[in-house]
Amino acid sequence: MDDQSFLARRLDRAAAPLAVGDVLVLLALLTVGTLSHRSAEFLANEPTYLLGVWAPFLIGWVLLAPLVGAYSAGAAETAKSSVPLVVRSWVPAAAVGFVLREFVFRGGVAPTFVAVILVTGAIALGGWRAIYFRLR
Repeated sequence: MDDQSFLARRLDRAAAPLAVGDVLVLLALLTVGTLSHRSAEFLANEPTYLLGVWAPFLIGWVLLAPLVGAYSAGAAETAKSSVPLVVRSWVPAAAVGFVLREFVFRGGVAPTFVAVILVTGAIALGGWRAIYFRLR
């Protein structure tokens, strides 16, 4: 019988660079998206605005990505295993982000926004991981 907890089996130290990269990719994606709707001047005058944009999706990511396996041993081995795990992790994490965005943080969840975030998030996260393993 395995003495490791479920969460311990889902977290592998070798995946730490992936975790850092994933968060940076999400921050970049959400920042670029915000800049497509708000000016840099607006963001300079409202320094906490981006925190409200980032928070719901980062909370969803931190809660669900480890559970789905984004940082398991398999995720740290090859792009072939890592990319599908990050995409499968993004979908429920983004869903939590949408709920938090609608009911706790600023912003809505128009169907177009949901579609764009799901697709661009999956492409950005999967793409970054594919590049990571190619360069490794």
